[in-house]
Amino acid sequence: MKSYDAVVIGAGNGGLTAAIRILQKGKSVLVLERWNVPGGFATSFRRGRFEFEASLHELNDFGPADSPGDVRTLFRDLGVENKIEWIQSDDAYRVITLDGKYDVRVKLGKENFKKSVEAACPGSGKYIDRFFDIAEEIRQAQAYTMSVNGVTDKDYMIKHFPNFIRVGSYSVNEVFRTMGMPQKLIDILCAYWCYLGAHCEDLSFIHYCSMVYRYITKYAYMPKSRSHEISLAFDERIRELGGEIWYNSTVTRILTDADKRICGVRLADGTEVATRYIVANCSPHVVYGQLMDPSAVPEAALKNCNARKFAGRGFCMFLGLNKSPEELGIKDHSFFIYDTMDTVKQYDLAKDIETNDVQATCCLNIANPDCSPAGTTIMYFTTLFMSDAWAKVSEKDYVKVKEQVGSRMIDVFEKATGIKIRDSIEEVSIATPMTYARYCGHPEGTIYGYESQYWDGLMPRLQMMNEEVYVKGLRFAGGYSMRLSGYSSAYNSGDIVGRQTAGEIAREGK
Repeated sequence: MKSYDAVVIGAGNGGLTAAIRILQKGKSVLVLERWNVPGGFATSFRRGRFEFEASLHELNDFGPADSPGDVRTLFRDLGVENKIEWIQSDDAYRVITLDGKYDVRVKLGKENFKKSVEAACPGSGKYIDRFFDIAEEIRQAQAYTMSVNGVTDKDYMIKHFPNFIRVGSYSVNEVFRTMGMPQKLIDILCAYWCYLGAHCEDLSFIHYCSMVYRYITKYAYMPKSRSHEISLAFDERIRELGGEIWYNSTVTRILTDADKRICGVRLADGTEVATRYIVANCSPHVVYGQLMDPSAVPEAALKNCNARKFAGRGFCMFLGLNKSPEELGIKDHSFFIYDTMDTVKQYDLAKDIETNDVQATCCLNIANPDCSPAGTTIMYFTTLFMSDAWAKVSEKDYVKVKEQVGSRMIDVFEKATGIKIRDSIEEVSIATPMTYARYCGHPEGTIYGYESQYWDGLMPRLQMMNEEVYVKGLRFAGGYSMRLSGYSSAYNSGDIVGRQTAGEIAREGK
């Protein structure tokens, strides 16, 4: 039986990052992936003459080479930055409501952002300046927290980051209202809420503020050849460092010894691999409920899983159009189209198939003109379902329902923007929560892991990440872990868990 210092289950973003971090410390690593390609959601696929991005529309906190954000710095440290060709986008979003109250375009970059928001909401400049000040303090506080591995000095925090302490336990809306912001400004600033999958009465201000600020100051970046380019770069780097990746290798059992600590894994073909450390880039529900002997799973781990709530279930429609963006009249890269800017009401509408008309829509060609053949356009239409609504759809009605939802998304887009696209469709592919459940094994087809609830947001999870190691030698990376969902968060979680695991291996070796 082959033996490795660590085994990573799942070649998703978090798992690939963790593998490199452990390898950089001189430890042996095996990555096991049930599919024949790396990346999980970070991949692409072809339909006809179009190559579609499976999930990534843009990456935040990356930044230009001479002023890198945390994610570019991480990629640089991992040795993958220059293996990928990057494209910068200056467009933040165009937010439209179906009631006709909002149609606002917002640009990235501090000054551009401020000017575009001021144009839509005169007199908002002073509030935006205050928002930027608080956001920068939050960024510095987070950097300090990371530098001391979460073991912060209370007096130092109070002295240097007082606003971070003040807003730490409050929601987005609570802080914005306390700042005295006009409601229109709050609505515009909250447009990104669907990227985190929780409404703004429940979503941590620190988490949301950090994401928005990093978008604004570091712009949005994307790989020229889709996110699969990132995944292949990570694969190449793992092999350069002496690591192994086995594709088409499904883990069916995590093995534990008499002391209920990790001792290996078993694959679908019966192969067993010995290890004392596992990084799982998959759902704790799957790990504890399917991969482990029930007697080896502590009750606290089950209670933790059952207390948490699955976040948005994914639905995405991929369109290849036989006209160029110029011919169609498309000028924006990203659209948020809502029924209402009240995030609580919109969240509730997104619970049911019949009432969910929210969409985050992207025209890739605006940011990457060469992404499709000349005279064509690639568009993505994404929404979230905030309940397990698709479980009610029968097998007989499945195709009909998904096509109805896709068709309605086109109707909503055309009504909101005045842009006609239906007659130009050459290729269409639709992924539902069932698709994501089958492809990545995510319960109920959630693409956002566990929801960022008031008691279970970014800061509580970071503070509890060591207490939540319920099985000796087992840690989690990816959207279900301490950094929550999203590409940047997944890479950061893999960084944290990889360094923690490498440290534990070194200490045990001594």
